[in-house]
Amino acid sequence: MFSAVILPILIGMAFGWSLHKAGMTRYHKIVNVFRLTDLAVLKFMMSAMVVGVGLIYTFQWLGWITLAINTPVYVVGNFGGGLLFGIGMAAAGFCPGTVVAGSGQGSLDYLIPGMLGFFTGALIFGLIYPVVMPAVTSIANYGSASFPELFNLSPGLTAIVFMQMIVIVMYVLEKKKAVRKDKLAEAE
Repeated sequence: MFSAVILPILIGMAFGWSLHKAGMTRYHKIVNVFRLTDLAVLKFMMSAMVVGVGLIYTFQWLGWITLAINTPVYVVGNFGGGLLFGIGMAAAGFCPGTVVAGSGQGSLDYLIPGMLGFFTGALIFGLIYPVVMPAVTSIANYGSASFPELFNLSPGLTAIVFMQMIVIVMYVLEKKKAVRKDKLAEAE
């Protein structure tokens, strides 16, 4: 009960609290990622990925958890879903995490449109799923496989390389930000 129900809720609450404290629940923070003017949310999520991947593979290495990939990989479905999600996130200035965190801080502008968006999206997905899913699953279906399995790589080494790549991207983004600030200062 604790590990299946309580622990995920506690982790979600901690993540929502950190989103709120870092200012990531603000509309302009989300929209400015897509305008490429403020990448704080992107860097925050990349940091969360590094921590998450690091902990998951550490826990697996310690024998505390067993990873099981049960969900088939549908490249077209993942790409289409990600594109649709990104368009909705850019247009609304919300993502599921910020809607819940913003609602938790008492912001009605997150609670009402955000929850309406959740339910509308779930309804539309439920209605089109039987029609769209057979077509999506027939294209580029890799079955239940992880990235290391597809390319015959060590899972731990893949996780380390993935985390290093994210840290390098974050470093480059920070350097680009410093260069942009210098150019803006010179222009003034």
